[in-house]
Amino acid sequence: MRLPNLTTIRTRLQHAALAFDAWVNAGLYDSGRSTGVLYDRFQGVMSRFAVRGWKRVALDLTSEAATIGTGGLVLLLTLAQPAFNLTSENWLKQQDLAVTFLDRYGTEVGRRGIKHDDSLKLDEFPDIMIKALVSTEDRRFYEHWGIDPIGTLRALVNNSRGGGNVQGGSSITQQLAKNLFLTNERSLERKINEAFLAFWLETHLTKNEILKLYLDRAYMGGGTFGAVAAADYYFGKPLKDINLAEAAMLAGLFKAPSKYAPHVNLPAARARAVDVLHNMVEAGFVTEGQIQTALRNPATPVTRTRDITADYYLDWAFGEIKAMADAGKFRNDRVLTVKTPLDVAIQKRADEVVAGLLRKSGDAYNVDEAAMVILDPDGALRAMVGGSDYGESQFNRATDALRQPGSSFKPYVYAAALASGQYRPDSIVVDRPTCIGNWCPQNYGRSYSGRQPLWLAVAKSINTIPIQVSIQLGKAMGISHDARAAVAGRKKIIETAHAMGITTPLTDSVSLPIGSAEVTVIDQAAAYAVFANGGKRAKPYAAMEVKNSSGEVIYRHADEKPEQVLSTQVVADMNYMLNKVVEEGTARRVQIEGLKIAGKTGTTNGYKDAWFVGYTGNYVAAVWYGNDDSTSTNKMTGGSLPGQTWHDVMEPAHQGIELKPLPGLKLSAPGAQAAAPSAATNPAASNYGKLSRRSFEVLSGVNGLFRAIEQAPKAAPRAEAGSARDLAAGGRAVERRSETR
Repeated sequence: MRLPNLTTIRTRLQHAALAFDAWVNAGLYDSGRSTGVLYDRFQGVMSRFAVRGWKRVALDLTSEAATIGTGGLVLLLTLAQPAFNLTSENWLKQQDLAVTFLDRYGTEVGRRGIKHDDSLKLDEFPDIMIKALVSTEDRRFYEHWGIDPIGTLRALVNNSRGGGNVQGGSSITQQLAKNLFLTNERSLERKINEAFLAFWLETHLTKNEILKLYLDRAYMGGGTFGAVAAADYYFGKPLKDINLAEAAMLAGLFKAPSKYAPHVNLPAARARAVDVLHNMVEAGFVTEGQIQTALRNPATPVTRTRDITADYYLDWAFGEIKAMADAGKFRNDRVLTVKTPLDVAIQKRADEVVAGLLRKSGDAYNVDEAAMVILDPDGALRAMVGGSDYGESQFNRATDALRQPGSSFKPYVYAAALASGQYRPDSIVVDRPTCIGNWCPQNYGRSYSGRQPLWLAVAKSINTIPIQVSIQLGKAMGISHDARAAVAGRKKIIETAHAMGITTPLTDSVSLPIGSAEVTVIDQAAAYAVFANGGKRAKPYAAMEVKNSSGEVIYRHADEKPEQVLSTQVVADMNYMLNKVVEEGTARRVQIEGLKIAGKTGTTNGYKDAWFVGYTGNYVAAVWYGNDDSTSTNKMTGGSLPGQTWHDVMEPAHQGIELKPLPGLKLSAPGAQAAAPSAATNPAASNYGKLSRRSFEVLSGVNGLFRAIEQAPKAAPRAEAGSARDLAAGGRAVERRSETR
């Protein structure tokens, strides 16, 4: 059989290709013509709907409005989600507990819970009370739908005129939403949530129900909540018996109880009541003639001293009781009497010291807020200061504010180091330039002090040593690369801090060992309590004993057993080193004659936060000073106002009680110091002890000076707060200095 030659095959392929190309071209042509015909038909149909002139403009505007409206609706739903997540099916019953709180000696100190606020039905409230409230706080309350644009505009206009009579723009519903679900935080997020929650309340409650809840829940100063309690507290009579002048004075308290409380500032309270009376006339509720008697005879409250109340304490305690009730610890009992560890004398002293120092030195240091928590070593909450003024802001900075601890975080680093067995208080460390990648922490003055024992590095609050410790902890796990070893070491530090009582998530960054991760004041106190009690976890608590309405004891804290989280040897070594901080380091201001004190100062970069956390065998106290908006203070360090506050509160607290020693340290005569850990118990101990401490510091300082001169050109430039390098390292504004002594 004869096979076709190559020329024939090529010719056939060319013909086939030409045929395929012709088929494709014809198909495309036919498809295009068909599409054109269809498009012409479509145009013919659509031309019937074409509009011109004003109809075209209206159609375009309607289309744009529908598009923008749909986008706006999606945006509103997105913004509303955080607000609606705060609600639940049983939101109105979340506070149905009725709790009476007693101090440690059995004296009633306060009550919390809705059952104490609803003793009167709304129709039993005096008409003048309701009219005084509505005319001043929300004149169009019964007309708007949660937010009153007209009232807000009127307030803006009146406020722009000046004259001192400032009006608020929030409706009663908005204020109730804040009281029920939010805090007094001044932020755009809070205002957005408040607006959506106001709409939500209006759809779930009647106007009268909203008004009743507001009358029952609002803080009225003097530790009172609701108009019923306020009438009894300020005038010594039931609410239904008050007169017009007294109703006006009570109505003036709703927005600024700390400013207008009559037992605090009677002239201001009476001036505010006059404004309320004139508001009632403007609203048409009363006539000028009817208010003349009230103007001539202003309300006179019963004589009361300006009581020191434990409102921040009781708010936190009530939250803890609610959590325990939700966990089923009280069975189905809802009327409870709780005996707390509250020490009214210490609470009063803490309130007075904080208020006094802020009043005296707040402007000089440019600081507005403070917080303090005082615990027994087992976690019993003795006292709590959550801010400068509870009436102004119920936000609890002791329990809810997350702040950077600075060097007061370092004890967790050293506890992890001691627990690893690699270090002892007299182990020699070298203060030298230390870097992880391109991040290099600096000491104050950009100098290094060379070789020294670990306890001295702790006392001087050196920044390079905690970073070196984090690296060595990782290398002990077999990791040779410094950066990877530091990551493993920081993981161990975080585990130690959480085991000791830090409950907030700790962000892992290179700067974590020197205090960049945020913590709360109460967690700091709880974690340091581990050092004071011999190594046991000390969860803060406010319920020593709980009884139901029949007087039956249904809960005792003493039945709970603490967990051992640090060995007694680690605790003894930490107490030795942290005692040196007080006696020879950055916290000398807190010394109290005849008392062994241990603790640590902390000052963050930019002077935004200042701390002192200290303890004795009897008490543990954490103190923080700063500003809510995180603005810098005027170079305030942990050894200044925080240290002074700790000293001024703790000195009288230790008088007249049996003084207990710190684990590993003996109570000694004034001026005596704790003995250093014996070198015989530490195989790695150096012969540092052959020199006096002062001699060693002098030699170390000379050595550090030469080392700093030699290495200065190589040292990394000093990082500024918020620099790109700090942010790239994963740390926020971190501490890069030792506190001043």
